[in-house]
Amino acid sequence: MLLKRKQIYVALAAILIVAGAGSLVALHDGGDGFGFDTAHAADAPPPAPEVDVATVVSKNITDWQSYSGRLQAVDHVDIRPLVPGTIMAVYFKDGALVKKGDPLFLIDPRPYVAAADQAAAQVAAAKARASFATTDFARAQKLITDNAIAKRDFDQKSNDALAALANVKAAEAALENAQVNLGYTRINAPVSGRMSRAEMTVGNVVAPGISSPPLTTLVSVSPMYAAFDVDEQTYLKYLSHDNKTAVPVRLGLANETGYSRQGKISSVDNVLNTSSGTIRVRATFENTDGALVPGLYARVEVGGGAPHPAVLIDDRAVGTDQAKKFVLVIDAQNHARYREVTLGDMFDGMRVITAGLQPGEKIVVSGLQRVRPGSEVKANPVPMSGENSAAQGA
Repeated sequence: MLLKRKQIYVALAAILIVAGAGSLVALHDGGDGFGFDTAHAADAPPPAPEVDVATVVSKNITDWQSYSGRLQAVDHVDIRPLVPGTIMAVYFKDGALVKKGDPLFLIDPRPYVAAADQAAAQVAAAKARASFATTDFARAQKLITDNAIAKRDFDQKSNDALAALANVKAAEAALENAQVNLGYTRINAPVSGRMSRAEMTVGNVVAPGISSPPLTTLVSVSPMYAAFDVDEQTYLKYLSHDNKTAVPVRLGLANETGYSRQGKISSVDNVLNTSSGTIRVRATFENTDGALVPGLYARVEVGGGAPHPAVLIDDRAVGTDQAKKFVLVIDAQNHARYREVTLGDMFDGMRVITAGLQPGEKIVVSGLQRVRPGSEVKANPVPMSGENSAAQGA
């Protein structure tokens, strides 16, 4: 029994020795022991990464300076009463569009009608007295030539005639004032525009005066101002000359990525703010659709200078290396080359490159993180995305 066990142990040891020798031979031949050639697999180079490559765009552009501002109405009117009284009618709806001269409020006109009638009666009485005094003075002039009237009486009649004429003028002025107050009872729109809500409704008693609360507010709709602050350099370069209206201006709202409206410079302030180094500028924009509302945030671009050639690329093609900006340029052998660039402003969704690139060069626009400078790439030609968006906008 003991002999059989020893024979079994010897047989197992022999099997293990043969298996180990086979593994060493396989490893020595470059295999993995399962029929795969691991040595040749390690020597094979990895496939070139596939990246999107686009050609640098060259076009003539106009320089634009971007600013932030707010929209303002050209006409902003606080509607206040000019005579006291009770509101009898409100003729508009909140937020309605009105034209110049449209009725807005009616203040009880009855007291003012009575005052105007009373003033008219006083005018009639004054004219009657003036007529009598004038006739009496004419008779006195005939009598004085014959010395049939005392000089003192003549002078008295002359004075009475002049006083009567003056009383007529005073009565007519009082009538005119009463008629003006009567006209103030009907409040009309001073300009065309959009109404706010009625702060005072029918039945409320109102009083005149600058300290009294306004009945409502009226703002003009079109055109609309965009007010913004311009730095000193832009003012000296583009806005200091007399022909300011020729400077192009563009407007974009907060929910827009581009600039949807074209305008012109309306006015430039007469004083530069020394604390901020800026000057106040207002541009005018048409608002025929009524989408612009006073107080909205506005992105404003001011253009200037003659059109000049520029190099433009997709902004996502720019990488950051600490404080440097770079792109990966694809050479004739499809190798990526590191190129430091100097960035300019955005133009129609594309980044202006002021130094570092030449027109016609190809750069990586997508897959930048998968490429190392000097490595070979598989280029997939695509257009500049900003170029497509600019063409669609045009």
